[in-house]
Formats: sequence, C-alpha cells, structure tokens
Amino acid sequence: MSVSIKFFWLIVFVFAFTACTSTKNEEEIPFQKEILKLKSEVAPDKRVALFDISVIKNNNQFILKGESDLPHAVALLKEELKLKNADFIDSIQILPAANLEGKTHAIINISVANLRSNPKHSAELATQATLGTPVKILKKEGGWYYIQTPDKYLSWVDDGGITLMDEKQYQKWQAADKVIFTKTYGNSYIRTLEDGIVSDLVAGDVLEVLEKGKTHYQVRYPDGRRAYVQIAQAEEYNLWLEKMNPNEDDLITTSKTLMGVPYLWGGTSTKGMDCSGFTKTIYFLNGMVIPRDASQQVHTGKAIDSVQNFENLRKGDLLFFGRKATDSTSEKVVHVGMWIGNNEFIHASNMVRISSMDSEADNFDEWNRNRYLRTKRILKEEGEALINLTQTPLFKD
Repeated sequence: MSVSIKFFWLIVFVFAFTACTSTKNEEEIPFQKEILKLKSEVAPDKRVALFDISVIKNNNQFILKGESDLPHAVALLKEELKLKNADFIDSIQILPAANLEGKTHAIINISVANLRSNPKHSAELATQATLGTPVKILKKEGGWYYIQTPDKYLSWVDDGGITLMDEKQYQKWQAADKVIFTKTYGNSYIRTLEDGIVSDLVAGDVLEVLEKGKTHYQVRYPDGRRAYVQIAQAEEYNLWLEKMNPNEDDLITTSKTLMGVPYLWGGTSTKGMDCSGFTKTIYFLNGMVIPRDASQQVHTGKAIDSVQNFENLRKGDLLFFGRKATDSTSEKVVHVGMWIGNNEFIHASNMVRISSMDSEADNFDEWNRNRYLRTKRILKEEGEALINLTQTPLFKD
C-alpha cells in the first residue's frame, strides 16, 4: 500500500473517530435544549440581559454553572428541570454578586464615563454614561465593575468613573436637589471667579445643588467634591423637567447644537458620538431615554415609512439604514439619523452633519438612500423601552 493511500485511510479513521466522540459527548450533556430555549425567551439581546448558564459533568454529576441578573428566569429553569426529575447541582451565581456587600448602586462621577465591553481599557468602547447617571452594580473584577445603565445596557466601567453607594446612600442622593448642565461643553470651577477648574462638563451632566447664588450654583459631585457652575449654563433639574414638553423644532434645535461633533464608536456625548449615540443624546436632552443602539431603537416607536415616501415624515423621526432582508439573510440595521425636513436628515457619520435625500442637492447622500430601510416616530410615543423622564424618576425620587 502506498504512503498516500495509508495517509488517506488514516485521515478517514481520525475523522470518523472524532465525529463519533463528538456525538457521544453531545448526547451525554443534558439540559442544553432547556437552557437555550429559556435564554431565547428571557435574554434574546445579550446587551441588556445576562443569562450565561451552561452545564458540565464532573465525576458523574451534572453541574449548572454560570451567572445571571435574572433570578426569576433562573428559578424557572431549575423548576422545569426538577419537574423532569433532572439530577443536578446548582452552582449558578445570581447577580448582584454577594461580595459587593450591599454596594449595588453607583453614580457616574466624571463628565463622561467610557463603558467597555470587557474589564480593561483596551477593550471596545461599548457606550458612555454622563455625570450623575445612576447605574446598577452587578459584579467586580479587579478595579472594574460590571454595570447596567438606565437603558439596561450592560458594560464595564473602571472604579474612577463611579461612586459606589449602598441603598441608604443612593436614596439620599436621589432625594437631593439637582441641576442639569445644558451647554454643549463647559467646566465647573473651584471658585465663582473661575480661576481654577474642578472638571469639564458636557450637556446632560447632573449634579447635586447646594446653593444658588447670583451668577453660579454651588454644586457637589457624587464623590463629595464641591464646585461652582454658571447659572447661565445650567438649570434646576425640577424646573427643566416641569417645562419639558418637546416638539419637533426642539429636537431640531438640540441636534444642530451638536454639529461637527466627531464620530466616536460607542460615544454618546458631546465629546464624540456614533450614529445611535447621537440620536440617543438628542432625545435625552429633550427628556426621553431611548435604547442605546440603532438595532434596538428600530424596535421602538411608531412605523411611518419603508418605501421612501419621505413626504410622510415629520421632523424628529428616526431613519434607519442597513442591509435589507433576503430569502437567505435577515435584515441588519447599522445606521440611524434624524429627519429635519426639507428632504434632509442629520446624523453622525465622520462627524455630526446634514445630508439630503434629494439627488439634485449638493449634500445628496446616495450611499444611505440606497440602503434606507424604514422610518420610526419616537416623539410622544410610548413603549417599554422608552423612558419619559417626566413620568419616571431617574435623577430624583
């Protein structure tokens, strides 16, 4: 028998043995169907819900391991397995983790906190959170904390970006009077003479207010630092909220204050923003928290158009772009912008800029017109994923 033939039969034998072994191992691992089925129901989007459960075999015992921030879902899984007389050891960690010792709340403590996909500075920038944003703490790894923002986004923040709080401290912070910074970009100062900077500030930052003077608010950061902020650049949060009744023109005005802000993947602030971070910021500054990503935003609001009937659109509507569904591939939303009328939309692409759907216009955006998918209306709409700050206390009980 030649060497080549021997080698051929050796490959066939190895392949057959590996295939059999793989099938046998798969058959020996139970509960997988139940776990995957429940995960698809309770945590279809891993960006906003954690259900990382698996099963291993150890000395003829099956062990459920992993973690989840959905205790009700974990209870459902165990109940289902018990009904099937499944024999297993429960080693699932329910978050928040016990070693946090009750400090399961935190407040963003810097003007803009960069939230990462993994607990290291070199990891992808997943999103951002602005000063004063309350977050849930789920677990700790080194100097990093796994958190959930008010829009339910899960990510990691380093310990310099937050101030940890227990329930009592958190409730005290919530009850305090606050101001919201309304200028696109600015600073807080050591004194009213503004001869020393405490920190930079961006639109949407929220601070506890201690006193209102003639020209400045005296404010306190979550970590206790005190500073002064110009009254002309901020507003008492309650008053800002009371008059919050945004219309189409308010959205347009806000969006144009952000013209030229650079594109930043994962950015949701005036320091840099991606496309959905831009639309999210516009709505936040008008009293509404919407989902983080374009592929999430597209599932909110009211359907307006999907066939390029742009005459049906109103200012403030969100336009979504991407890959259309085919017989073999699903639709993929990858970009979003906001309609501003006159056949134009504003979006973050390279920078915040205005583009046109009119092929005769100087700023015609042929690329995005060709990949247009649909338009949704968010303004004045309701939904589980839409948080109206006038109805849901986020910065105050």
